[in-house]
Amino acid sequence: MDKILEKKTGWRTAFTKKALPWWLGAGLAVLILFLLLKPAHSTLRVNGDTVTVSEVKSGEFNDYIRLSGTVQPLVTIQISPIEGGIVDEILIEEGSMVKKGDEILRLTNDNLDLQILNSEAELAEKENILRNTQIQMEQDRLNVRQSKAEYLLNVKRLKRTYEQQKTLYNEKLIAREEYLKAKEDYDLAMDKLQIIQDKEVQDSLFRSTQVERMRESLENMQLNMMMIRKRKDNLTIKAPIDGQLGILDAVLGENIGSGTKIGQISDMSSYKIEAQIDEHYIDRVIPGLKATFERQESTFGASLRKVYPEVREGKFKADFKFEGETPENIRNGQTYYLNLQLGSPEAAILIPRGSFFQKTGGKWIYVVGSDGKEAVKREIRIGRQNPQYYEVLEGLEPGEKVITSGYDNYGENDVLILK
Repeated sequence: MDKILEKKTGWRTAFTKKALPWWLGAGLAVLILFLLLKPAHSTLRVNGDTVTVSEVKSGEFNDYIRLSGTVQPLVTIQISPIEGGIVDEILIEEGSMVKKGDEILRLTNDNLDLQILNSEAELAEKENILRNTQIQMEQDRLNVRQSKAEYLLNVKRLKRTYEQQKTLYNEKLIAREEYLKAKEDYDLAMDKLQIIQDKEVQDSLFRSTQVERMRESLENMQLNMMMIRKRKDNLTIKAPIDGQLGILDAVLGENIGSGTKIGQISDMSSYKIEAQIDEHYIDRVIPGLKATFERQESTFGASLRKVYPEVREGKFKADFKFEGETPENIRNGQTYYLNLQLGSPEAAILIPRGSFFQKTGGKWIYVVGSDGKEAVKREIRIGRQNPQYYEVLEGLEPGEKVITSGYDNYGENDVLILK
């Protein structure tokens, strides 16, 4: 027997299958309404007492950077032996004050001593050869002079005979053959005399040239000998300037090679300030820039004298020299805090420095509303900076307030609700 179903009326009809599409439509409408009413930007509630709010203002931007510098001697000379050897004696300890020419340490070099002995022996041999050659040349010269004298005497005799034979021949008292023989003997004697005279001239020139060359060779050997002995003097290391012996890396018995750095001497009469500068400023830091620093409740001046091109760990080195008066009781290794002026002061929009820059890189900032209850992210552009302020190029106006404390806990939210 079929059961008659009772038809649902009233509120019961909302829970029937026919009412299901209506429920879906209502849920969709609520979702759409929620999306429309939801805020367009992500927000974050923060404690207003934990943030630093600074005011944007218009003022004079002083373009300088703050540096930490260390006092160093202006002149430091490296000590390196010209001649290598074994450390035989250390005469002055490091840290001591020295005068120019003071002996610091002595080296020994057996090979150099052997070279000196060989050079002395070679020099003595060369001197003996020169003396023997000069003696032999003098003997040859005397022999030539003797031969020349004999030929001159023979020429005189033969000339006299020739003239006598010629007179007798002209008077037809002797035969023609005797006359011709006397003439030929005389002509032959003249030729021999000319030859011996030419030989005397040539021998004289040859002797002069040979002796000159030997003397030059001997002088070169003597010069070489002096240089070798001077090399022995170089085994004694002396102070090149007045100053303080800062480092001496040598021990007794150590074999030190030529040119090896074993120490340094610092001129304590003049100083410089050595500073490390962030590579961000490498294009703007040039020699001649002025700097100031405070010491003993007084302000002193310095100027940039040298910029080193090498960058290490994001920093490069620069040297400053003192301008005008220098602080009293200045000491090697003291730390001075310099204000290096990079440019002339100019009018600009300024915001105080803050740790927000580490998060944003100066590309955006949270701007606090006039009611002080919320802060909205805004894009900006920051130019130069000094130890106190950032220069704002775009995005902010004087009188506005911004959050300059750190943003590490704010994520990527666009709006901060300050409570």
